[in-house]
Amino acid sequence: MPVVQLTQNFINTNLICPGVKRVEYCDKECPGLYVLVNPATPGRGTYYLRFKDAHGKTNHKNISKTGEITLTEARKEAKKLKAAIALGANPVAESRANKEVPTLAVFFRNEYLPHAMSHKRSWKRDEELYRLRIDPAFGSLRLNQLSRQKVQVFHAGLADSGLAKATADHHIKVLRRALNLAVSWGHIEKNPITGIELFNADNRIENYMNDDELQRLLTVLRTHENRAVCNIAMFLLCTGCRLNEALQAEWRHVDRANRVWRILAINSKSKRMRSVPLNESALYVLDQLDTEGEFDHLFINRRTRLPYTTIMKVWSRLRAMAGLTHLRIHDLRHAYASLLVSNDRTLYEVQKILGHSDPKVTQRYAHLSSRSLQGAASMASVLVSPATVSAAT
Repeated sequence: MPVVQLTQNFINTNLICPGVKRVEYCDKECPGLYVLVNPATPGRGTYYLRFKDAHGKTNHKNISKTGEITLTEARKEAKKLKAAIALGANPVAESRANKEVPTLAVFFRNEYLPHAMSHKRSWKRDEELYRLRIDPAFGSLRLNQLSRQKVQVFHAGLADSGLAKATADHHIKVLRRALNLAVSWGHIEKNPITGIELFNADNRIENYMNDDELQRLLTVLRTHENRAVCNIAMFLLCTGCRLNEALQAEWRHVDRANRVWRILAINSKSKRMRSVPLNESALYVLDQLDTEGEFDHLFINRRTRLPYTTIMKVWSRLRAMAGLTHLRIHDLRHAYASLLVSNDRTLYEVQKILGHSDPKVTQRYAHLSSRSLQGAASMASVLVSPATVSAAT
């Protein structure tokens, strides 16, 4: 271990290792700092700081390659490390601990995803968002290398790329949820992206049909040859249920006598069981089905003899035939709600039938109650009508 007066010129020209496995050139000016050189890389070395920890054990902290920083920068870093060590820090132990922190990719695949699969019905969406965009951006980073600034740039970049702001927000929600679990399970001390501001864009799309559009759709649904999908669409229109709720409906939960269909909590978005009243139209649709007594589920694909999982391709053809290419399958639920509100049913009743856990969601239909609003306005009009004024005088 030759102790020399290291200079930048020495670093540039004298890093040799003659006939030995390794040489440590120790710096006179900064005790503990040395340059390690081995025969495999002549002319190049690595800056290290030698120090003793709290237990008196000698440690070696890697600072940098000689070609990456200058001698002056290495001395500055060594002094900074020595000051931290004097206060009780152990940079080697900290570096070792950091290496034990899993990468985001390893954590997401081995820990988060198995947890989500047993706790979230939408875990497939989490996996998709992670695989398509989060993993390419952050998968190789260790959990403690993620920073608020990196994630905020990523978030803004998603929106700038043309992705809907609500979808951009979903990426941050998935990442935040995963890091919260990492904190809970002891991988990191705190979630670095807590409090990142979301766009919270209102991207709700609500398409309401007028009487003519509704009749055109019903004509197609009553006459198209694909009766199974037509019956599904009419059932949605008659009950206001979600598509997934209908596709998972079973005959044992249909009570014709009491005109009620029970949706189990496991199939409900609100995770609560609810009872859906069956009107005459809904009962009529049930009477058209030929699956009762043969299958557990209401709506069966006769080709596969399995319950439907999607009807999007056929639905696209049906709505095109009705001249309603903009109409989404979820808009049938809005149509049902609009019929309720327009016929003077209260928002509370609509909330209970549709299964909204938050009344704020039901408030979107408040503007449809034109008849109720007109009635309220008419009552106010009486107070200032000519007849009222004449009677008062």
